Amino acid sequence: MTATALVAADLVLAGQGILAADESGAAMDARLRLAGVAPGSEGRRAYREMLVTTPGLSLGISGVILGDETFRARVSDGRSFPEALADRGLLPGITVDTGARPLAGAPGETVTEGLDGLRARLAVYFALGARFATWRAVLRIGDGRPSWRALHANAYALARYARLCQEAGLVAVVEPEVLTEGTHGSARGREVTSAVLMVTVTELMDMGVALDGVVLKANMVVPGADSPELASPEIVAQQTLAALWCVVPEELAGVAFLAGGQSPARSTANLAAVRRLGAPWPVTFSFGRALTDPALAAWHGDPACVAAGQRALANRVACNVAALQGSYTPMLEPSYVLA
Repeated sequence: MTATALVAADLVLAGQGILAADESGAAMDARLRLAGVAPGSEGRRAYREMLVTTPGLSLGISGVILGDETFRARVSDGRSFPEALADRGLLPGITVDTGARPLAGAPGETVTEGLDGLRARLAVYFALGARFATWRAVLRIGDGRPSWRALHANAYALARYARLCQEAGLVAVVEPEVLTEGTHGSARGREVTSAVLMVTVTELMDMGVALDGVVLKANMVVPGADSPELASPEIVAQQTLAALWCVVPEELAGVAFLAGGQSPARSTANLAAVRRLGAPWPVTFSFGRALTDPALAAWHGDPACVAAGQRALANRVACNVAALQGSYTPMLEPSYVLA
């Protein structure tokens, strides 16, 4: 196996998931305000230090995704965030795209940018300690959407990014997310998710990307946020795996499911149902707010409440690890932590 394949295997190690702590400054400041925390770079730094210094975090988390600001920042003892992560047995990851922008000729659709200068940036991040990177494409379901132009433009960008990552010695986490906004049902969500993944995998293969060094960060297939359809975890699991099975090659290092705005408990229950059905590739989670919202609420910027915030994060991690291991029940939600 190549070096990137070995790291990719560690990233999707059985019983461990990925913590996404890479919100933009504006998005993170909005979350801080809602929690009663003063926004700004110091508040963002303190919040993320609270997360990554959680005792025993590496028992259930293999890697942590950071944004550029945090990646270059330092924890209270002077170590850089990547150093602090590595010292705790966690793989440091970095988000390298520069966000979604309007796609020419496709009203209402976007393409994710950031390829300009990416080779040089990846080399710098690797030197700073990064061992994997992420790139998020955003696709919307609607009248005539996603269009072929949006599918192809985003898949092509993902493939170029992934190839550059592997040249730089970084695992590529490829994230073509189908958003839940809209009135569509789960059947339409399955069709679109399958189409998005088919085009993405085709572009990865055409670009010569080694699939054993790629982790797919995929959305679960759930009804649109404004749909009247109610889907049980079992239906979500069936629709999700039906979308993936026919298009995702077994050579892929693994699939890490994102929460996509689902509540913490809902995302965990759906993950558990997916895991029960089984899959030909390693399956894990890569959650952001579904892991950290309870921690932020418990901490709310009070230095005396750091331990409370960390316990809340540990609870959510432990519940999701239980989902991966087949032992999750809602009874675990209030206070369960890994021993």
